Amino acid sequence: MAEDRPTHVVRLDAGLVEYRLERRGPVTVVVLHGGHTRAGLPVGEEVFVEAGHTVLAPSRPGYGRTPLSTGTSASGFADVVGALCAHLGITEVAAVVGTSGGGPTAVTMAARHPGLVRRLILQSAVGSFPWPDRPTRIGAHLVFGVRSERVTWGALRLLLRRTPDTALRLLLSGLTTLPVSDVLADLGPEERAAMIELFCRMRSGHGFLNDLRPTPDLTAEVGQPTLVIATRADRGVPFAHAQSLAAGIPRAELVESRAGSHLMWFGSDWPATAEKIRAFLSDNRTGGTR
Repeated sequence: MAEDRPTHVVRLDAGLVEYRLERRGPVTVVVLHGGHTRAGLPVGEEVFVEAGHTVLAPSRPGYGRTPLSTGTSASGFADVVGALCAHLGITEVAAVVGTSGGGPTAVTMAARHPGLVRRLILQSAVGSFPWPDRPTRIGAHLVFGVRSERVTWGALRLLLRRTPDTALRLLLSGLTTLPVSDVLADLGPEERAAMIELFCRMRSGHGFLNDLRPTPDLTAEVGQPTLVIATRADRGVPFAHAQSLAAGIPRAELVESRAGSHLMWFGSDWPATAEKIRAFLSDNRTGGTR
């Protein structure tokens, strides 16, 4: 199993925060990853890497080496990321990217720091609707609790090593509304191996249960151009979340991905989606704030 990419920990006024900064060029993108992931585990960043963008990826509260006490709420951590940018000498962010459970923090950062953030990109992002549903919420506390998540991920890693097809079917069943066999059939060997690697490296820490806390709806306060990307096949975060985000953010464009699951970076539709992201970032007309 591959190691995480190198990260750093800095102490800010709000507390410790772990981050990964990969400098490539003058354009910086802040990536707020989703549940069960952290700064050292890149997910869906290739589109920014290929464009030569600098990527700043902090671990959200409770993930990696960022303690839960550092900016526990979406608004609190949005301010922490703003302070982290200032600490690193970053005065402008071409886009804040919020993926899945990182969506609320990305929205909040755009709303609270319009002078720093020029654009907003939301991918399979949690919106203002209650999330997840009550049965899933109860199950999450049992499976991903502080005492149980290590055992859960240990068992899943063992299953992934011994019977990867069975493990993928189990994990994808909660992430797609399509027959799992159809989703797997759309994956090439390299994509299947990458998905297995991703699942093997996931951990929930204290962060995932913190993600289940409700957050205020600040969509109306986002003045930046916004790209909302989601698929109707997403069982993890239903498509209605994307629709609500696009409806609530004044300058939002909704892009419907044809991806087969919540993990939109895997499958034959991703190149088309990546091209839309590149066009959005390179179009000077989409820059600026209200």
